[in-house]
Amino acid sequence: VCAALKLPQISAVLAARSARGLSLPSLLLELAGFLVFLRYQCYYGYPLLTYLEYPILIAQDVILLLCIFHFNGNVKQATPYIAVLVSSWFVLALQKWIIDLAMQES
Repeated sequence: VCAALKLPQISAVLAARSARGLSLPSLLLELAGFLVFLRYQCYYGYPLLTYLEYPILIAQDVILLLCIFHFNGNVKQATPYIAVLVSSWFVLALQKWIIDLAMQES
């Protein structure tokens, strides 16, 4: 069920041909949270079934991110955001303390 979480939103955005109502900061925050959680699970070798839906959710959020920039007129503006997300994947696993700090509760 989680794998289809964003599909209604994606189809509504595509049907309306507008990203109005989507919040870029909240989407980026959600993407960052999914990315950190997924990287943590992979880093510590948790069973695949405990985090299998996260790559799908990340892909759906990236599609929404691209929709925001597409319907606002410039897909190329998404490049820095995607570059930061991709580089974060590698930075999080450079040292154990980085991934632990990223997952630390307040």
